[in-house]
Amino acid sequence: MLKGLAITPPVLGRISIGKVIEKNGKRLPEKDDQFTITSQVQGKDGWLLHPLNDELRQGKDDKLRSIPVRLLFNEPELNFRADYTLFDRQSGRPICVGNGESCRRVTQDGLQSLPCPSPDACPLAKGGACKPYGRLNVLIGDDDPLGSFVFRTTGFNSIRTLAARLHYFQAISGNRLACLPLELRLRGKSTRQSHGTPIFYADLTVRSGMDMAEALVTASELDSRRLAAGFDQAALDEAARRGFGNGAFEDSEEDASAIVEEFYPEGEAPAAVISSHPSPSKSSLAEKLDAQAARQTPPTDRDQGGRHAPAQAESQ
Repeated sequence: MLKGLAITPPVLGRISIGKVIEKNGKRLPEKDDQFTITSQVQGKDGWLLHPLNDELRQGKDDKLRSIPVRLLFNEPELNFRADYTLFDRQSGRPICVGNGESCRRVTQDGLQSLPCPSPDACPLAKGGACKPYGRLNVLIGDDDPLGSFVFRTTGFNSIRTLAARLHYFQAISGNRLACLPLELRLRGKSTRQSHGTPIFYADLTVRSGMDMAEALVTASELDSRRLAAGFDQAALDEAARRGFGNGAFEDSEEDASAIVEEFYPEGEAPAAVISSHPSPSKSSLAEKLDAQAARQTPPTDRDQGGRHAPAQAESQ
């Protein structure tokens, strides 16, 4: 394994809420109220749609608001990673990644491990440069048992909801998270902070047409079949854990080009690399997300690509 290269689940495509359009000569995120599944191939008009995008829309009145999925791993943190992340707004590459206690930062002296005070108290984070950034990998269909689709989000509601659901499903299934038939679902709500404008966020539920008992029976049966076939889920989780831990940052060059379009529309200034050493903080990432969510009142949610959904900067 190449040292410094994070080995992440193979990505077959992306799941987004919205798309990037060209307007007045600039490429800008466009809001939407449904999922879009794109491939890894980029054309002159942006990322090409994945065949599953049209396939899953059949019978849904052309609105894709739920996607049947499975997960790759039993460990919630391997399926969904969330950090505070400061991106270079021109290249899309991460400059600093932290959890509210410590961070890995690209400085003038190279990559360093430093205290992380969270965006509220960090001089690098002024102007919303640093934000919570989550990545969820899911399986869609049965063609490739290890090939995933990635959903990226900077939305508070999506990050908190997905993290909670994964831990609850792991507990209730007896650590059979990778065997549960699940569904990635788009939900909407209005709050006082959104001034009546609906905000949309991602959630995980059991598959449509199933209740919890049926989903648990299905997970137990699949787990038994896998064990009988020699499928070693524990070894797969451990391999993924080593792969994520091998690299300083997770996103690849291809991911960076998508991030710079999704999170930073053309015309925004690049973030500067500063080798400052902020004072340490003892608050957890979840606590800081709650505190920041209570203070901010943006009208849209920056889930999966910044300003895609009609309320994606869900800071409630």
